[in-house]
Formats: sequence, structure tokens, C-alpha cells
Amino acid sequence: MKSNSQPIKLFLVVAFSCVSLLVSLIPVLAKPTDDSSVSDAVRGASRREGGLRRSSDPKTTVAQATTFKQPPLPPGLPPGGRVRGGAKRGGCPLAKPDLTALMPSTKEANSVINVWGQTIGERPSWFFYVPYTKDLPYEVEFVLQDQDSNEIYQKAIALPDKPGVIRVSLPTTAPALALNKPYLWFFTINCDKEKNSPPTFLQGVIQRVQLNPATVKELQTTEPLKRYSIYAQNGIWYEALTILAQLRQKNPQDAALQAEWRNLLSSIRLDDIVAEPILSDKP
Repeated sequence: MKSNSQPIKLFLVVAFSCVSLLVSLIPVLAKPTDDSSVSDAVRGASRREGGLRRSSDPKTTVAQATTFKQPPLPPGLPPGGRVRGGAKRGGCPLAKPDLTALMPSTKEANSVINVWGQTIGERPSWFFYVPYTKDLPYEVEFVLQDQDSNEIYQKAIALPDKPGVIRVSLPTTAPALALNKPYLWFFTINCDKEKNSPPTFLQGVIQRVQLNPATVKELQTTEPLKRYSIYAQNGIWYEALTILAQLRQKNPQDAALQAEWRNLLSSIRLDDIVAEPILSDKP
């Protein structure tokens, strides 16, 4: 027994050492090659593929790409204007959001606010957020004047059933807008029965312009959401807003259209109007 014990002990020592060595090597053997550039490239490719798949939806693609391009102010005197009604003006009660024109505006260095936008239509539509309802005895009016302050259209506006965005359009009986001429519009609410206070008002300038023939041809052969994108990218506010408002009314649960609406109003600093309902699409 003694003569065999030494070889057995030696065998066990050697075997144990081999097992220990193998165990110590397992984490090293199991660990992948330390090539961070390759793994990062693979992960990057995976992310890019995921991004491409997400953007393959045409509505999502337009929503990610569309940006309203505000054109420069027209030559001559700044148009001025008012995009918000103003707290307590004309005796109207405080409201949040305030009476608001869905119009782009710029603020100059001298704090002058310019409210203006372009259209290609002879008889465009305006959109206003109105916080007051028909149960209130307020007088509401829309007026359009030419550059010489001559009134060319006037209409009494009925207050809506609930607060929201309303649409006011020039009817076929109104004179068509002439090309490249500025027109001044007013949207007023008189909340003072005695009319001792001036009305709350919104004010801005609209100008009809022409697009180049290639863009006009493209607009004639594309679907509405793409037309919206073309108008927005060419600085044509009135048609861009009208198309998007109509699409949202027809598809109120469409996430891509909701994103477009949010993006458009946020681009002109009207984030507080994004969630308000569009009440009527009738001229």
C-alpha cells in the first residue's frame, strides 16, 4: 500500500492543478475578443437599421422633415399686428389660453411685433382660437382692408359652443386678393355692453404671392400631407395651416398628424393652442 500511495498522490496533485488551470482559463476563453470598434460598429448599424425602419412610414417621414420656413418681411413699413388678445382688454374676462390668431409673428429689436403671412389663394381662410362661448353677449367681427385702409370685407362672427379654434374664410362674394399687395385684417371681440372700452382685437397682414411653375405642378400631383409639407417649406402659411387643420379634423386620432400640428404651432410659439380642438371646418 505504501509503494502505491506516492504515485496516486502525485497523480491527484497533477490532476487538481490541471483542473484549477482550466477553471482559471474559462472566463478568459468565454470573453469575446476585445474589439470595441467592431462591436460599436455592429451596434451602430443595428441602431441605424431600427431608425430606417421607423422612418419608413411615409407620414412619420413627413412629420420628421417638415419645417415652416418663415419668409422675410415685405419691403416697406413693418406690418405690425397683434397675435394675442391681451388680458382684460376691452372688458373681456381673463382666459387661458387667450384669444389668439394662429399666425406667425416676429419680434423686432425695438419690440415691435409683426404678424403676417403669405397665401397663394384668392380667398384664403384664417384660424383663431376663441376662449369665449355663444352664451356670452359679446360682439365678434372680422374685417379685411386693402393697403389704403378701404374696407373690402366685413362679417359678424358667431361665438362657438365651446372654446376652440374656429375658421373664417373669404366667401366667393368677396373681392379676390390681388397679387403682391398687402391686406390688413382684424378680428375683434367687444365684451363691454356699454362700449365704453375699446374691443379686444387681433391684427395682421396677409399677402398673396405666386409659386414657381415647378412647385405648382408638384402640388397638383401629390397627396394632401405632402402638399402641406411643400407649402410649409415655401413659407405659404395660409394653405399649410388650412390643409393640416382639415386633415386633423378628418383623422383626429392620427399620431403623425398630431405631431405635425404640434410641430407647426410650436414653431410659431403657440404651444398653448396645440391641444385645443378645431371646432369647425366650414367657411
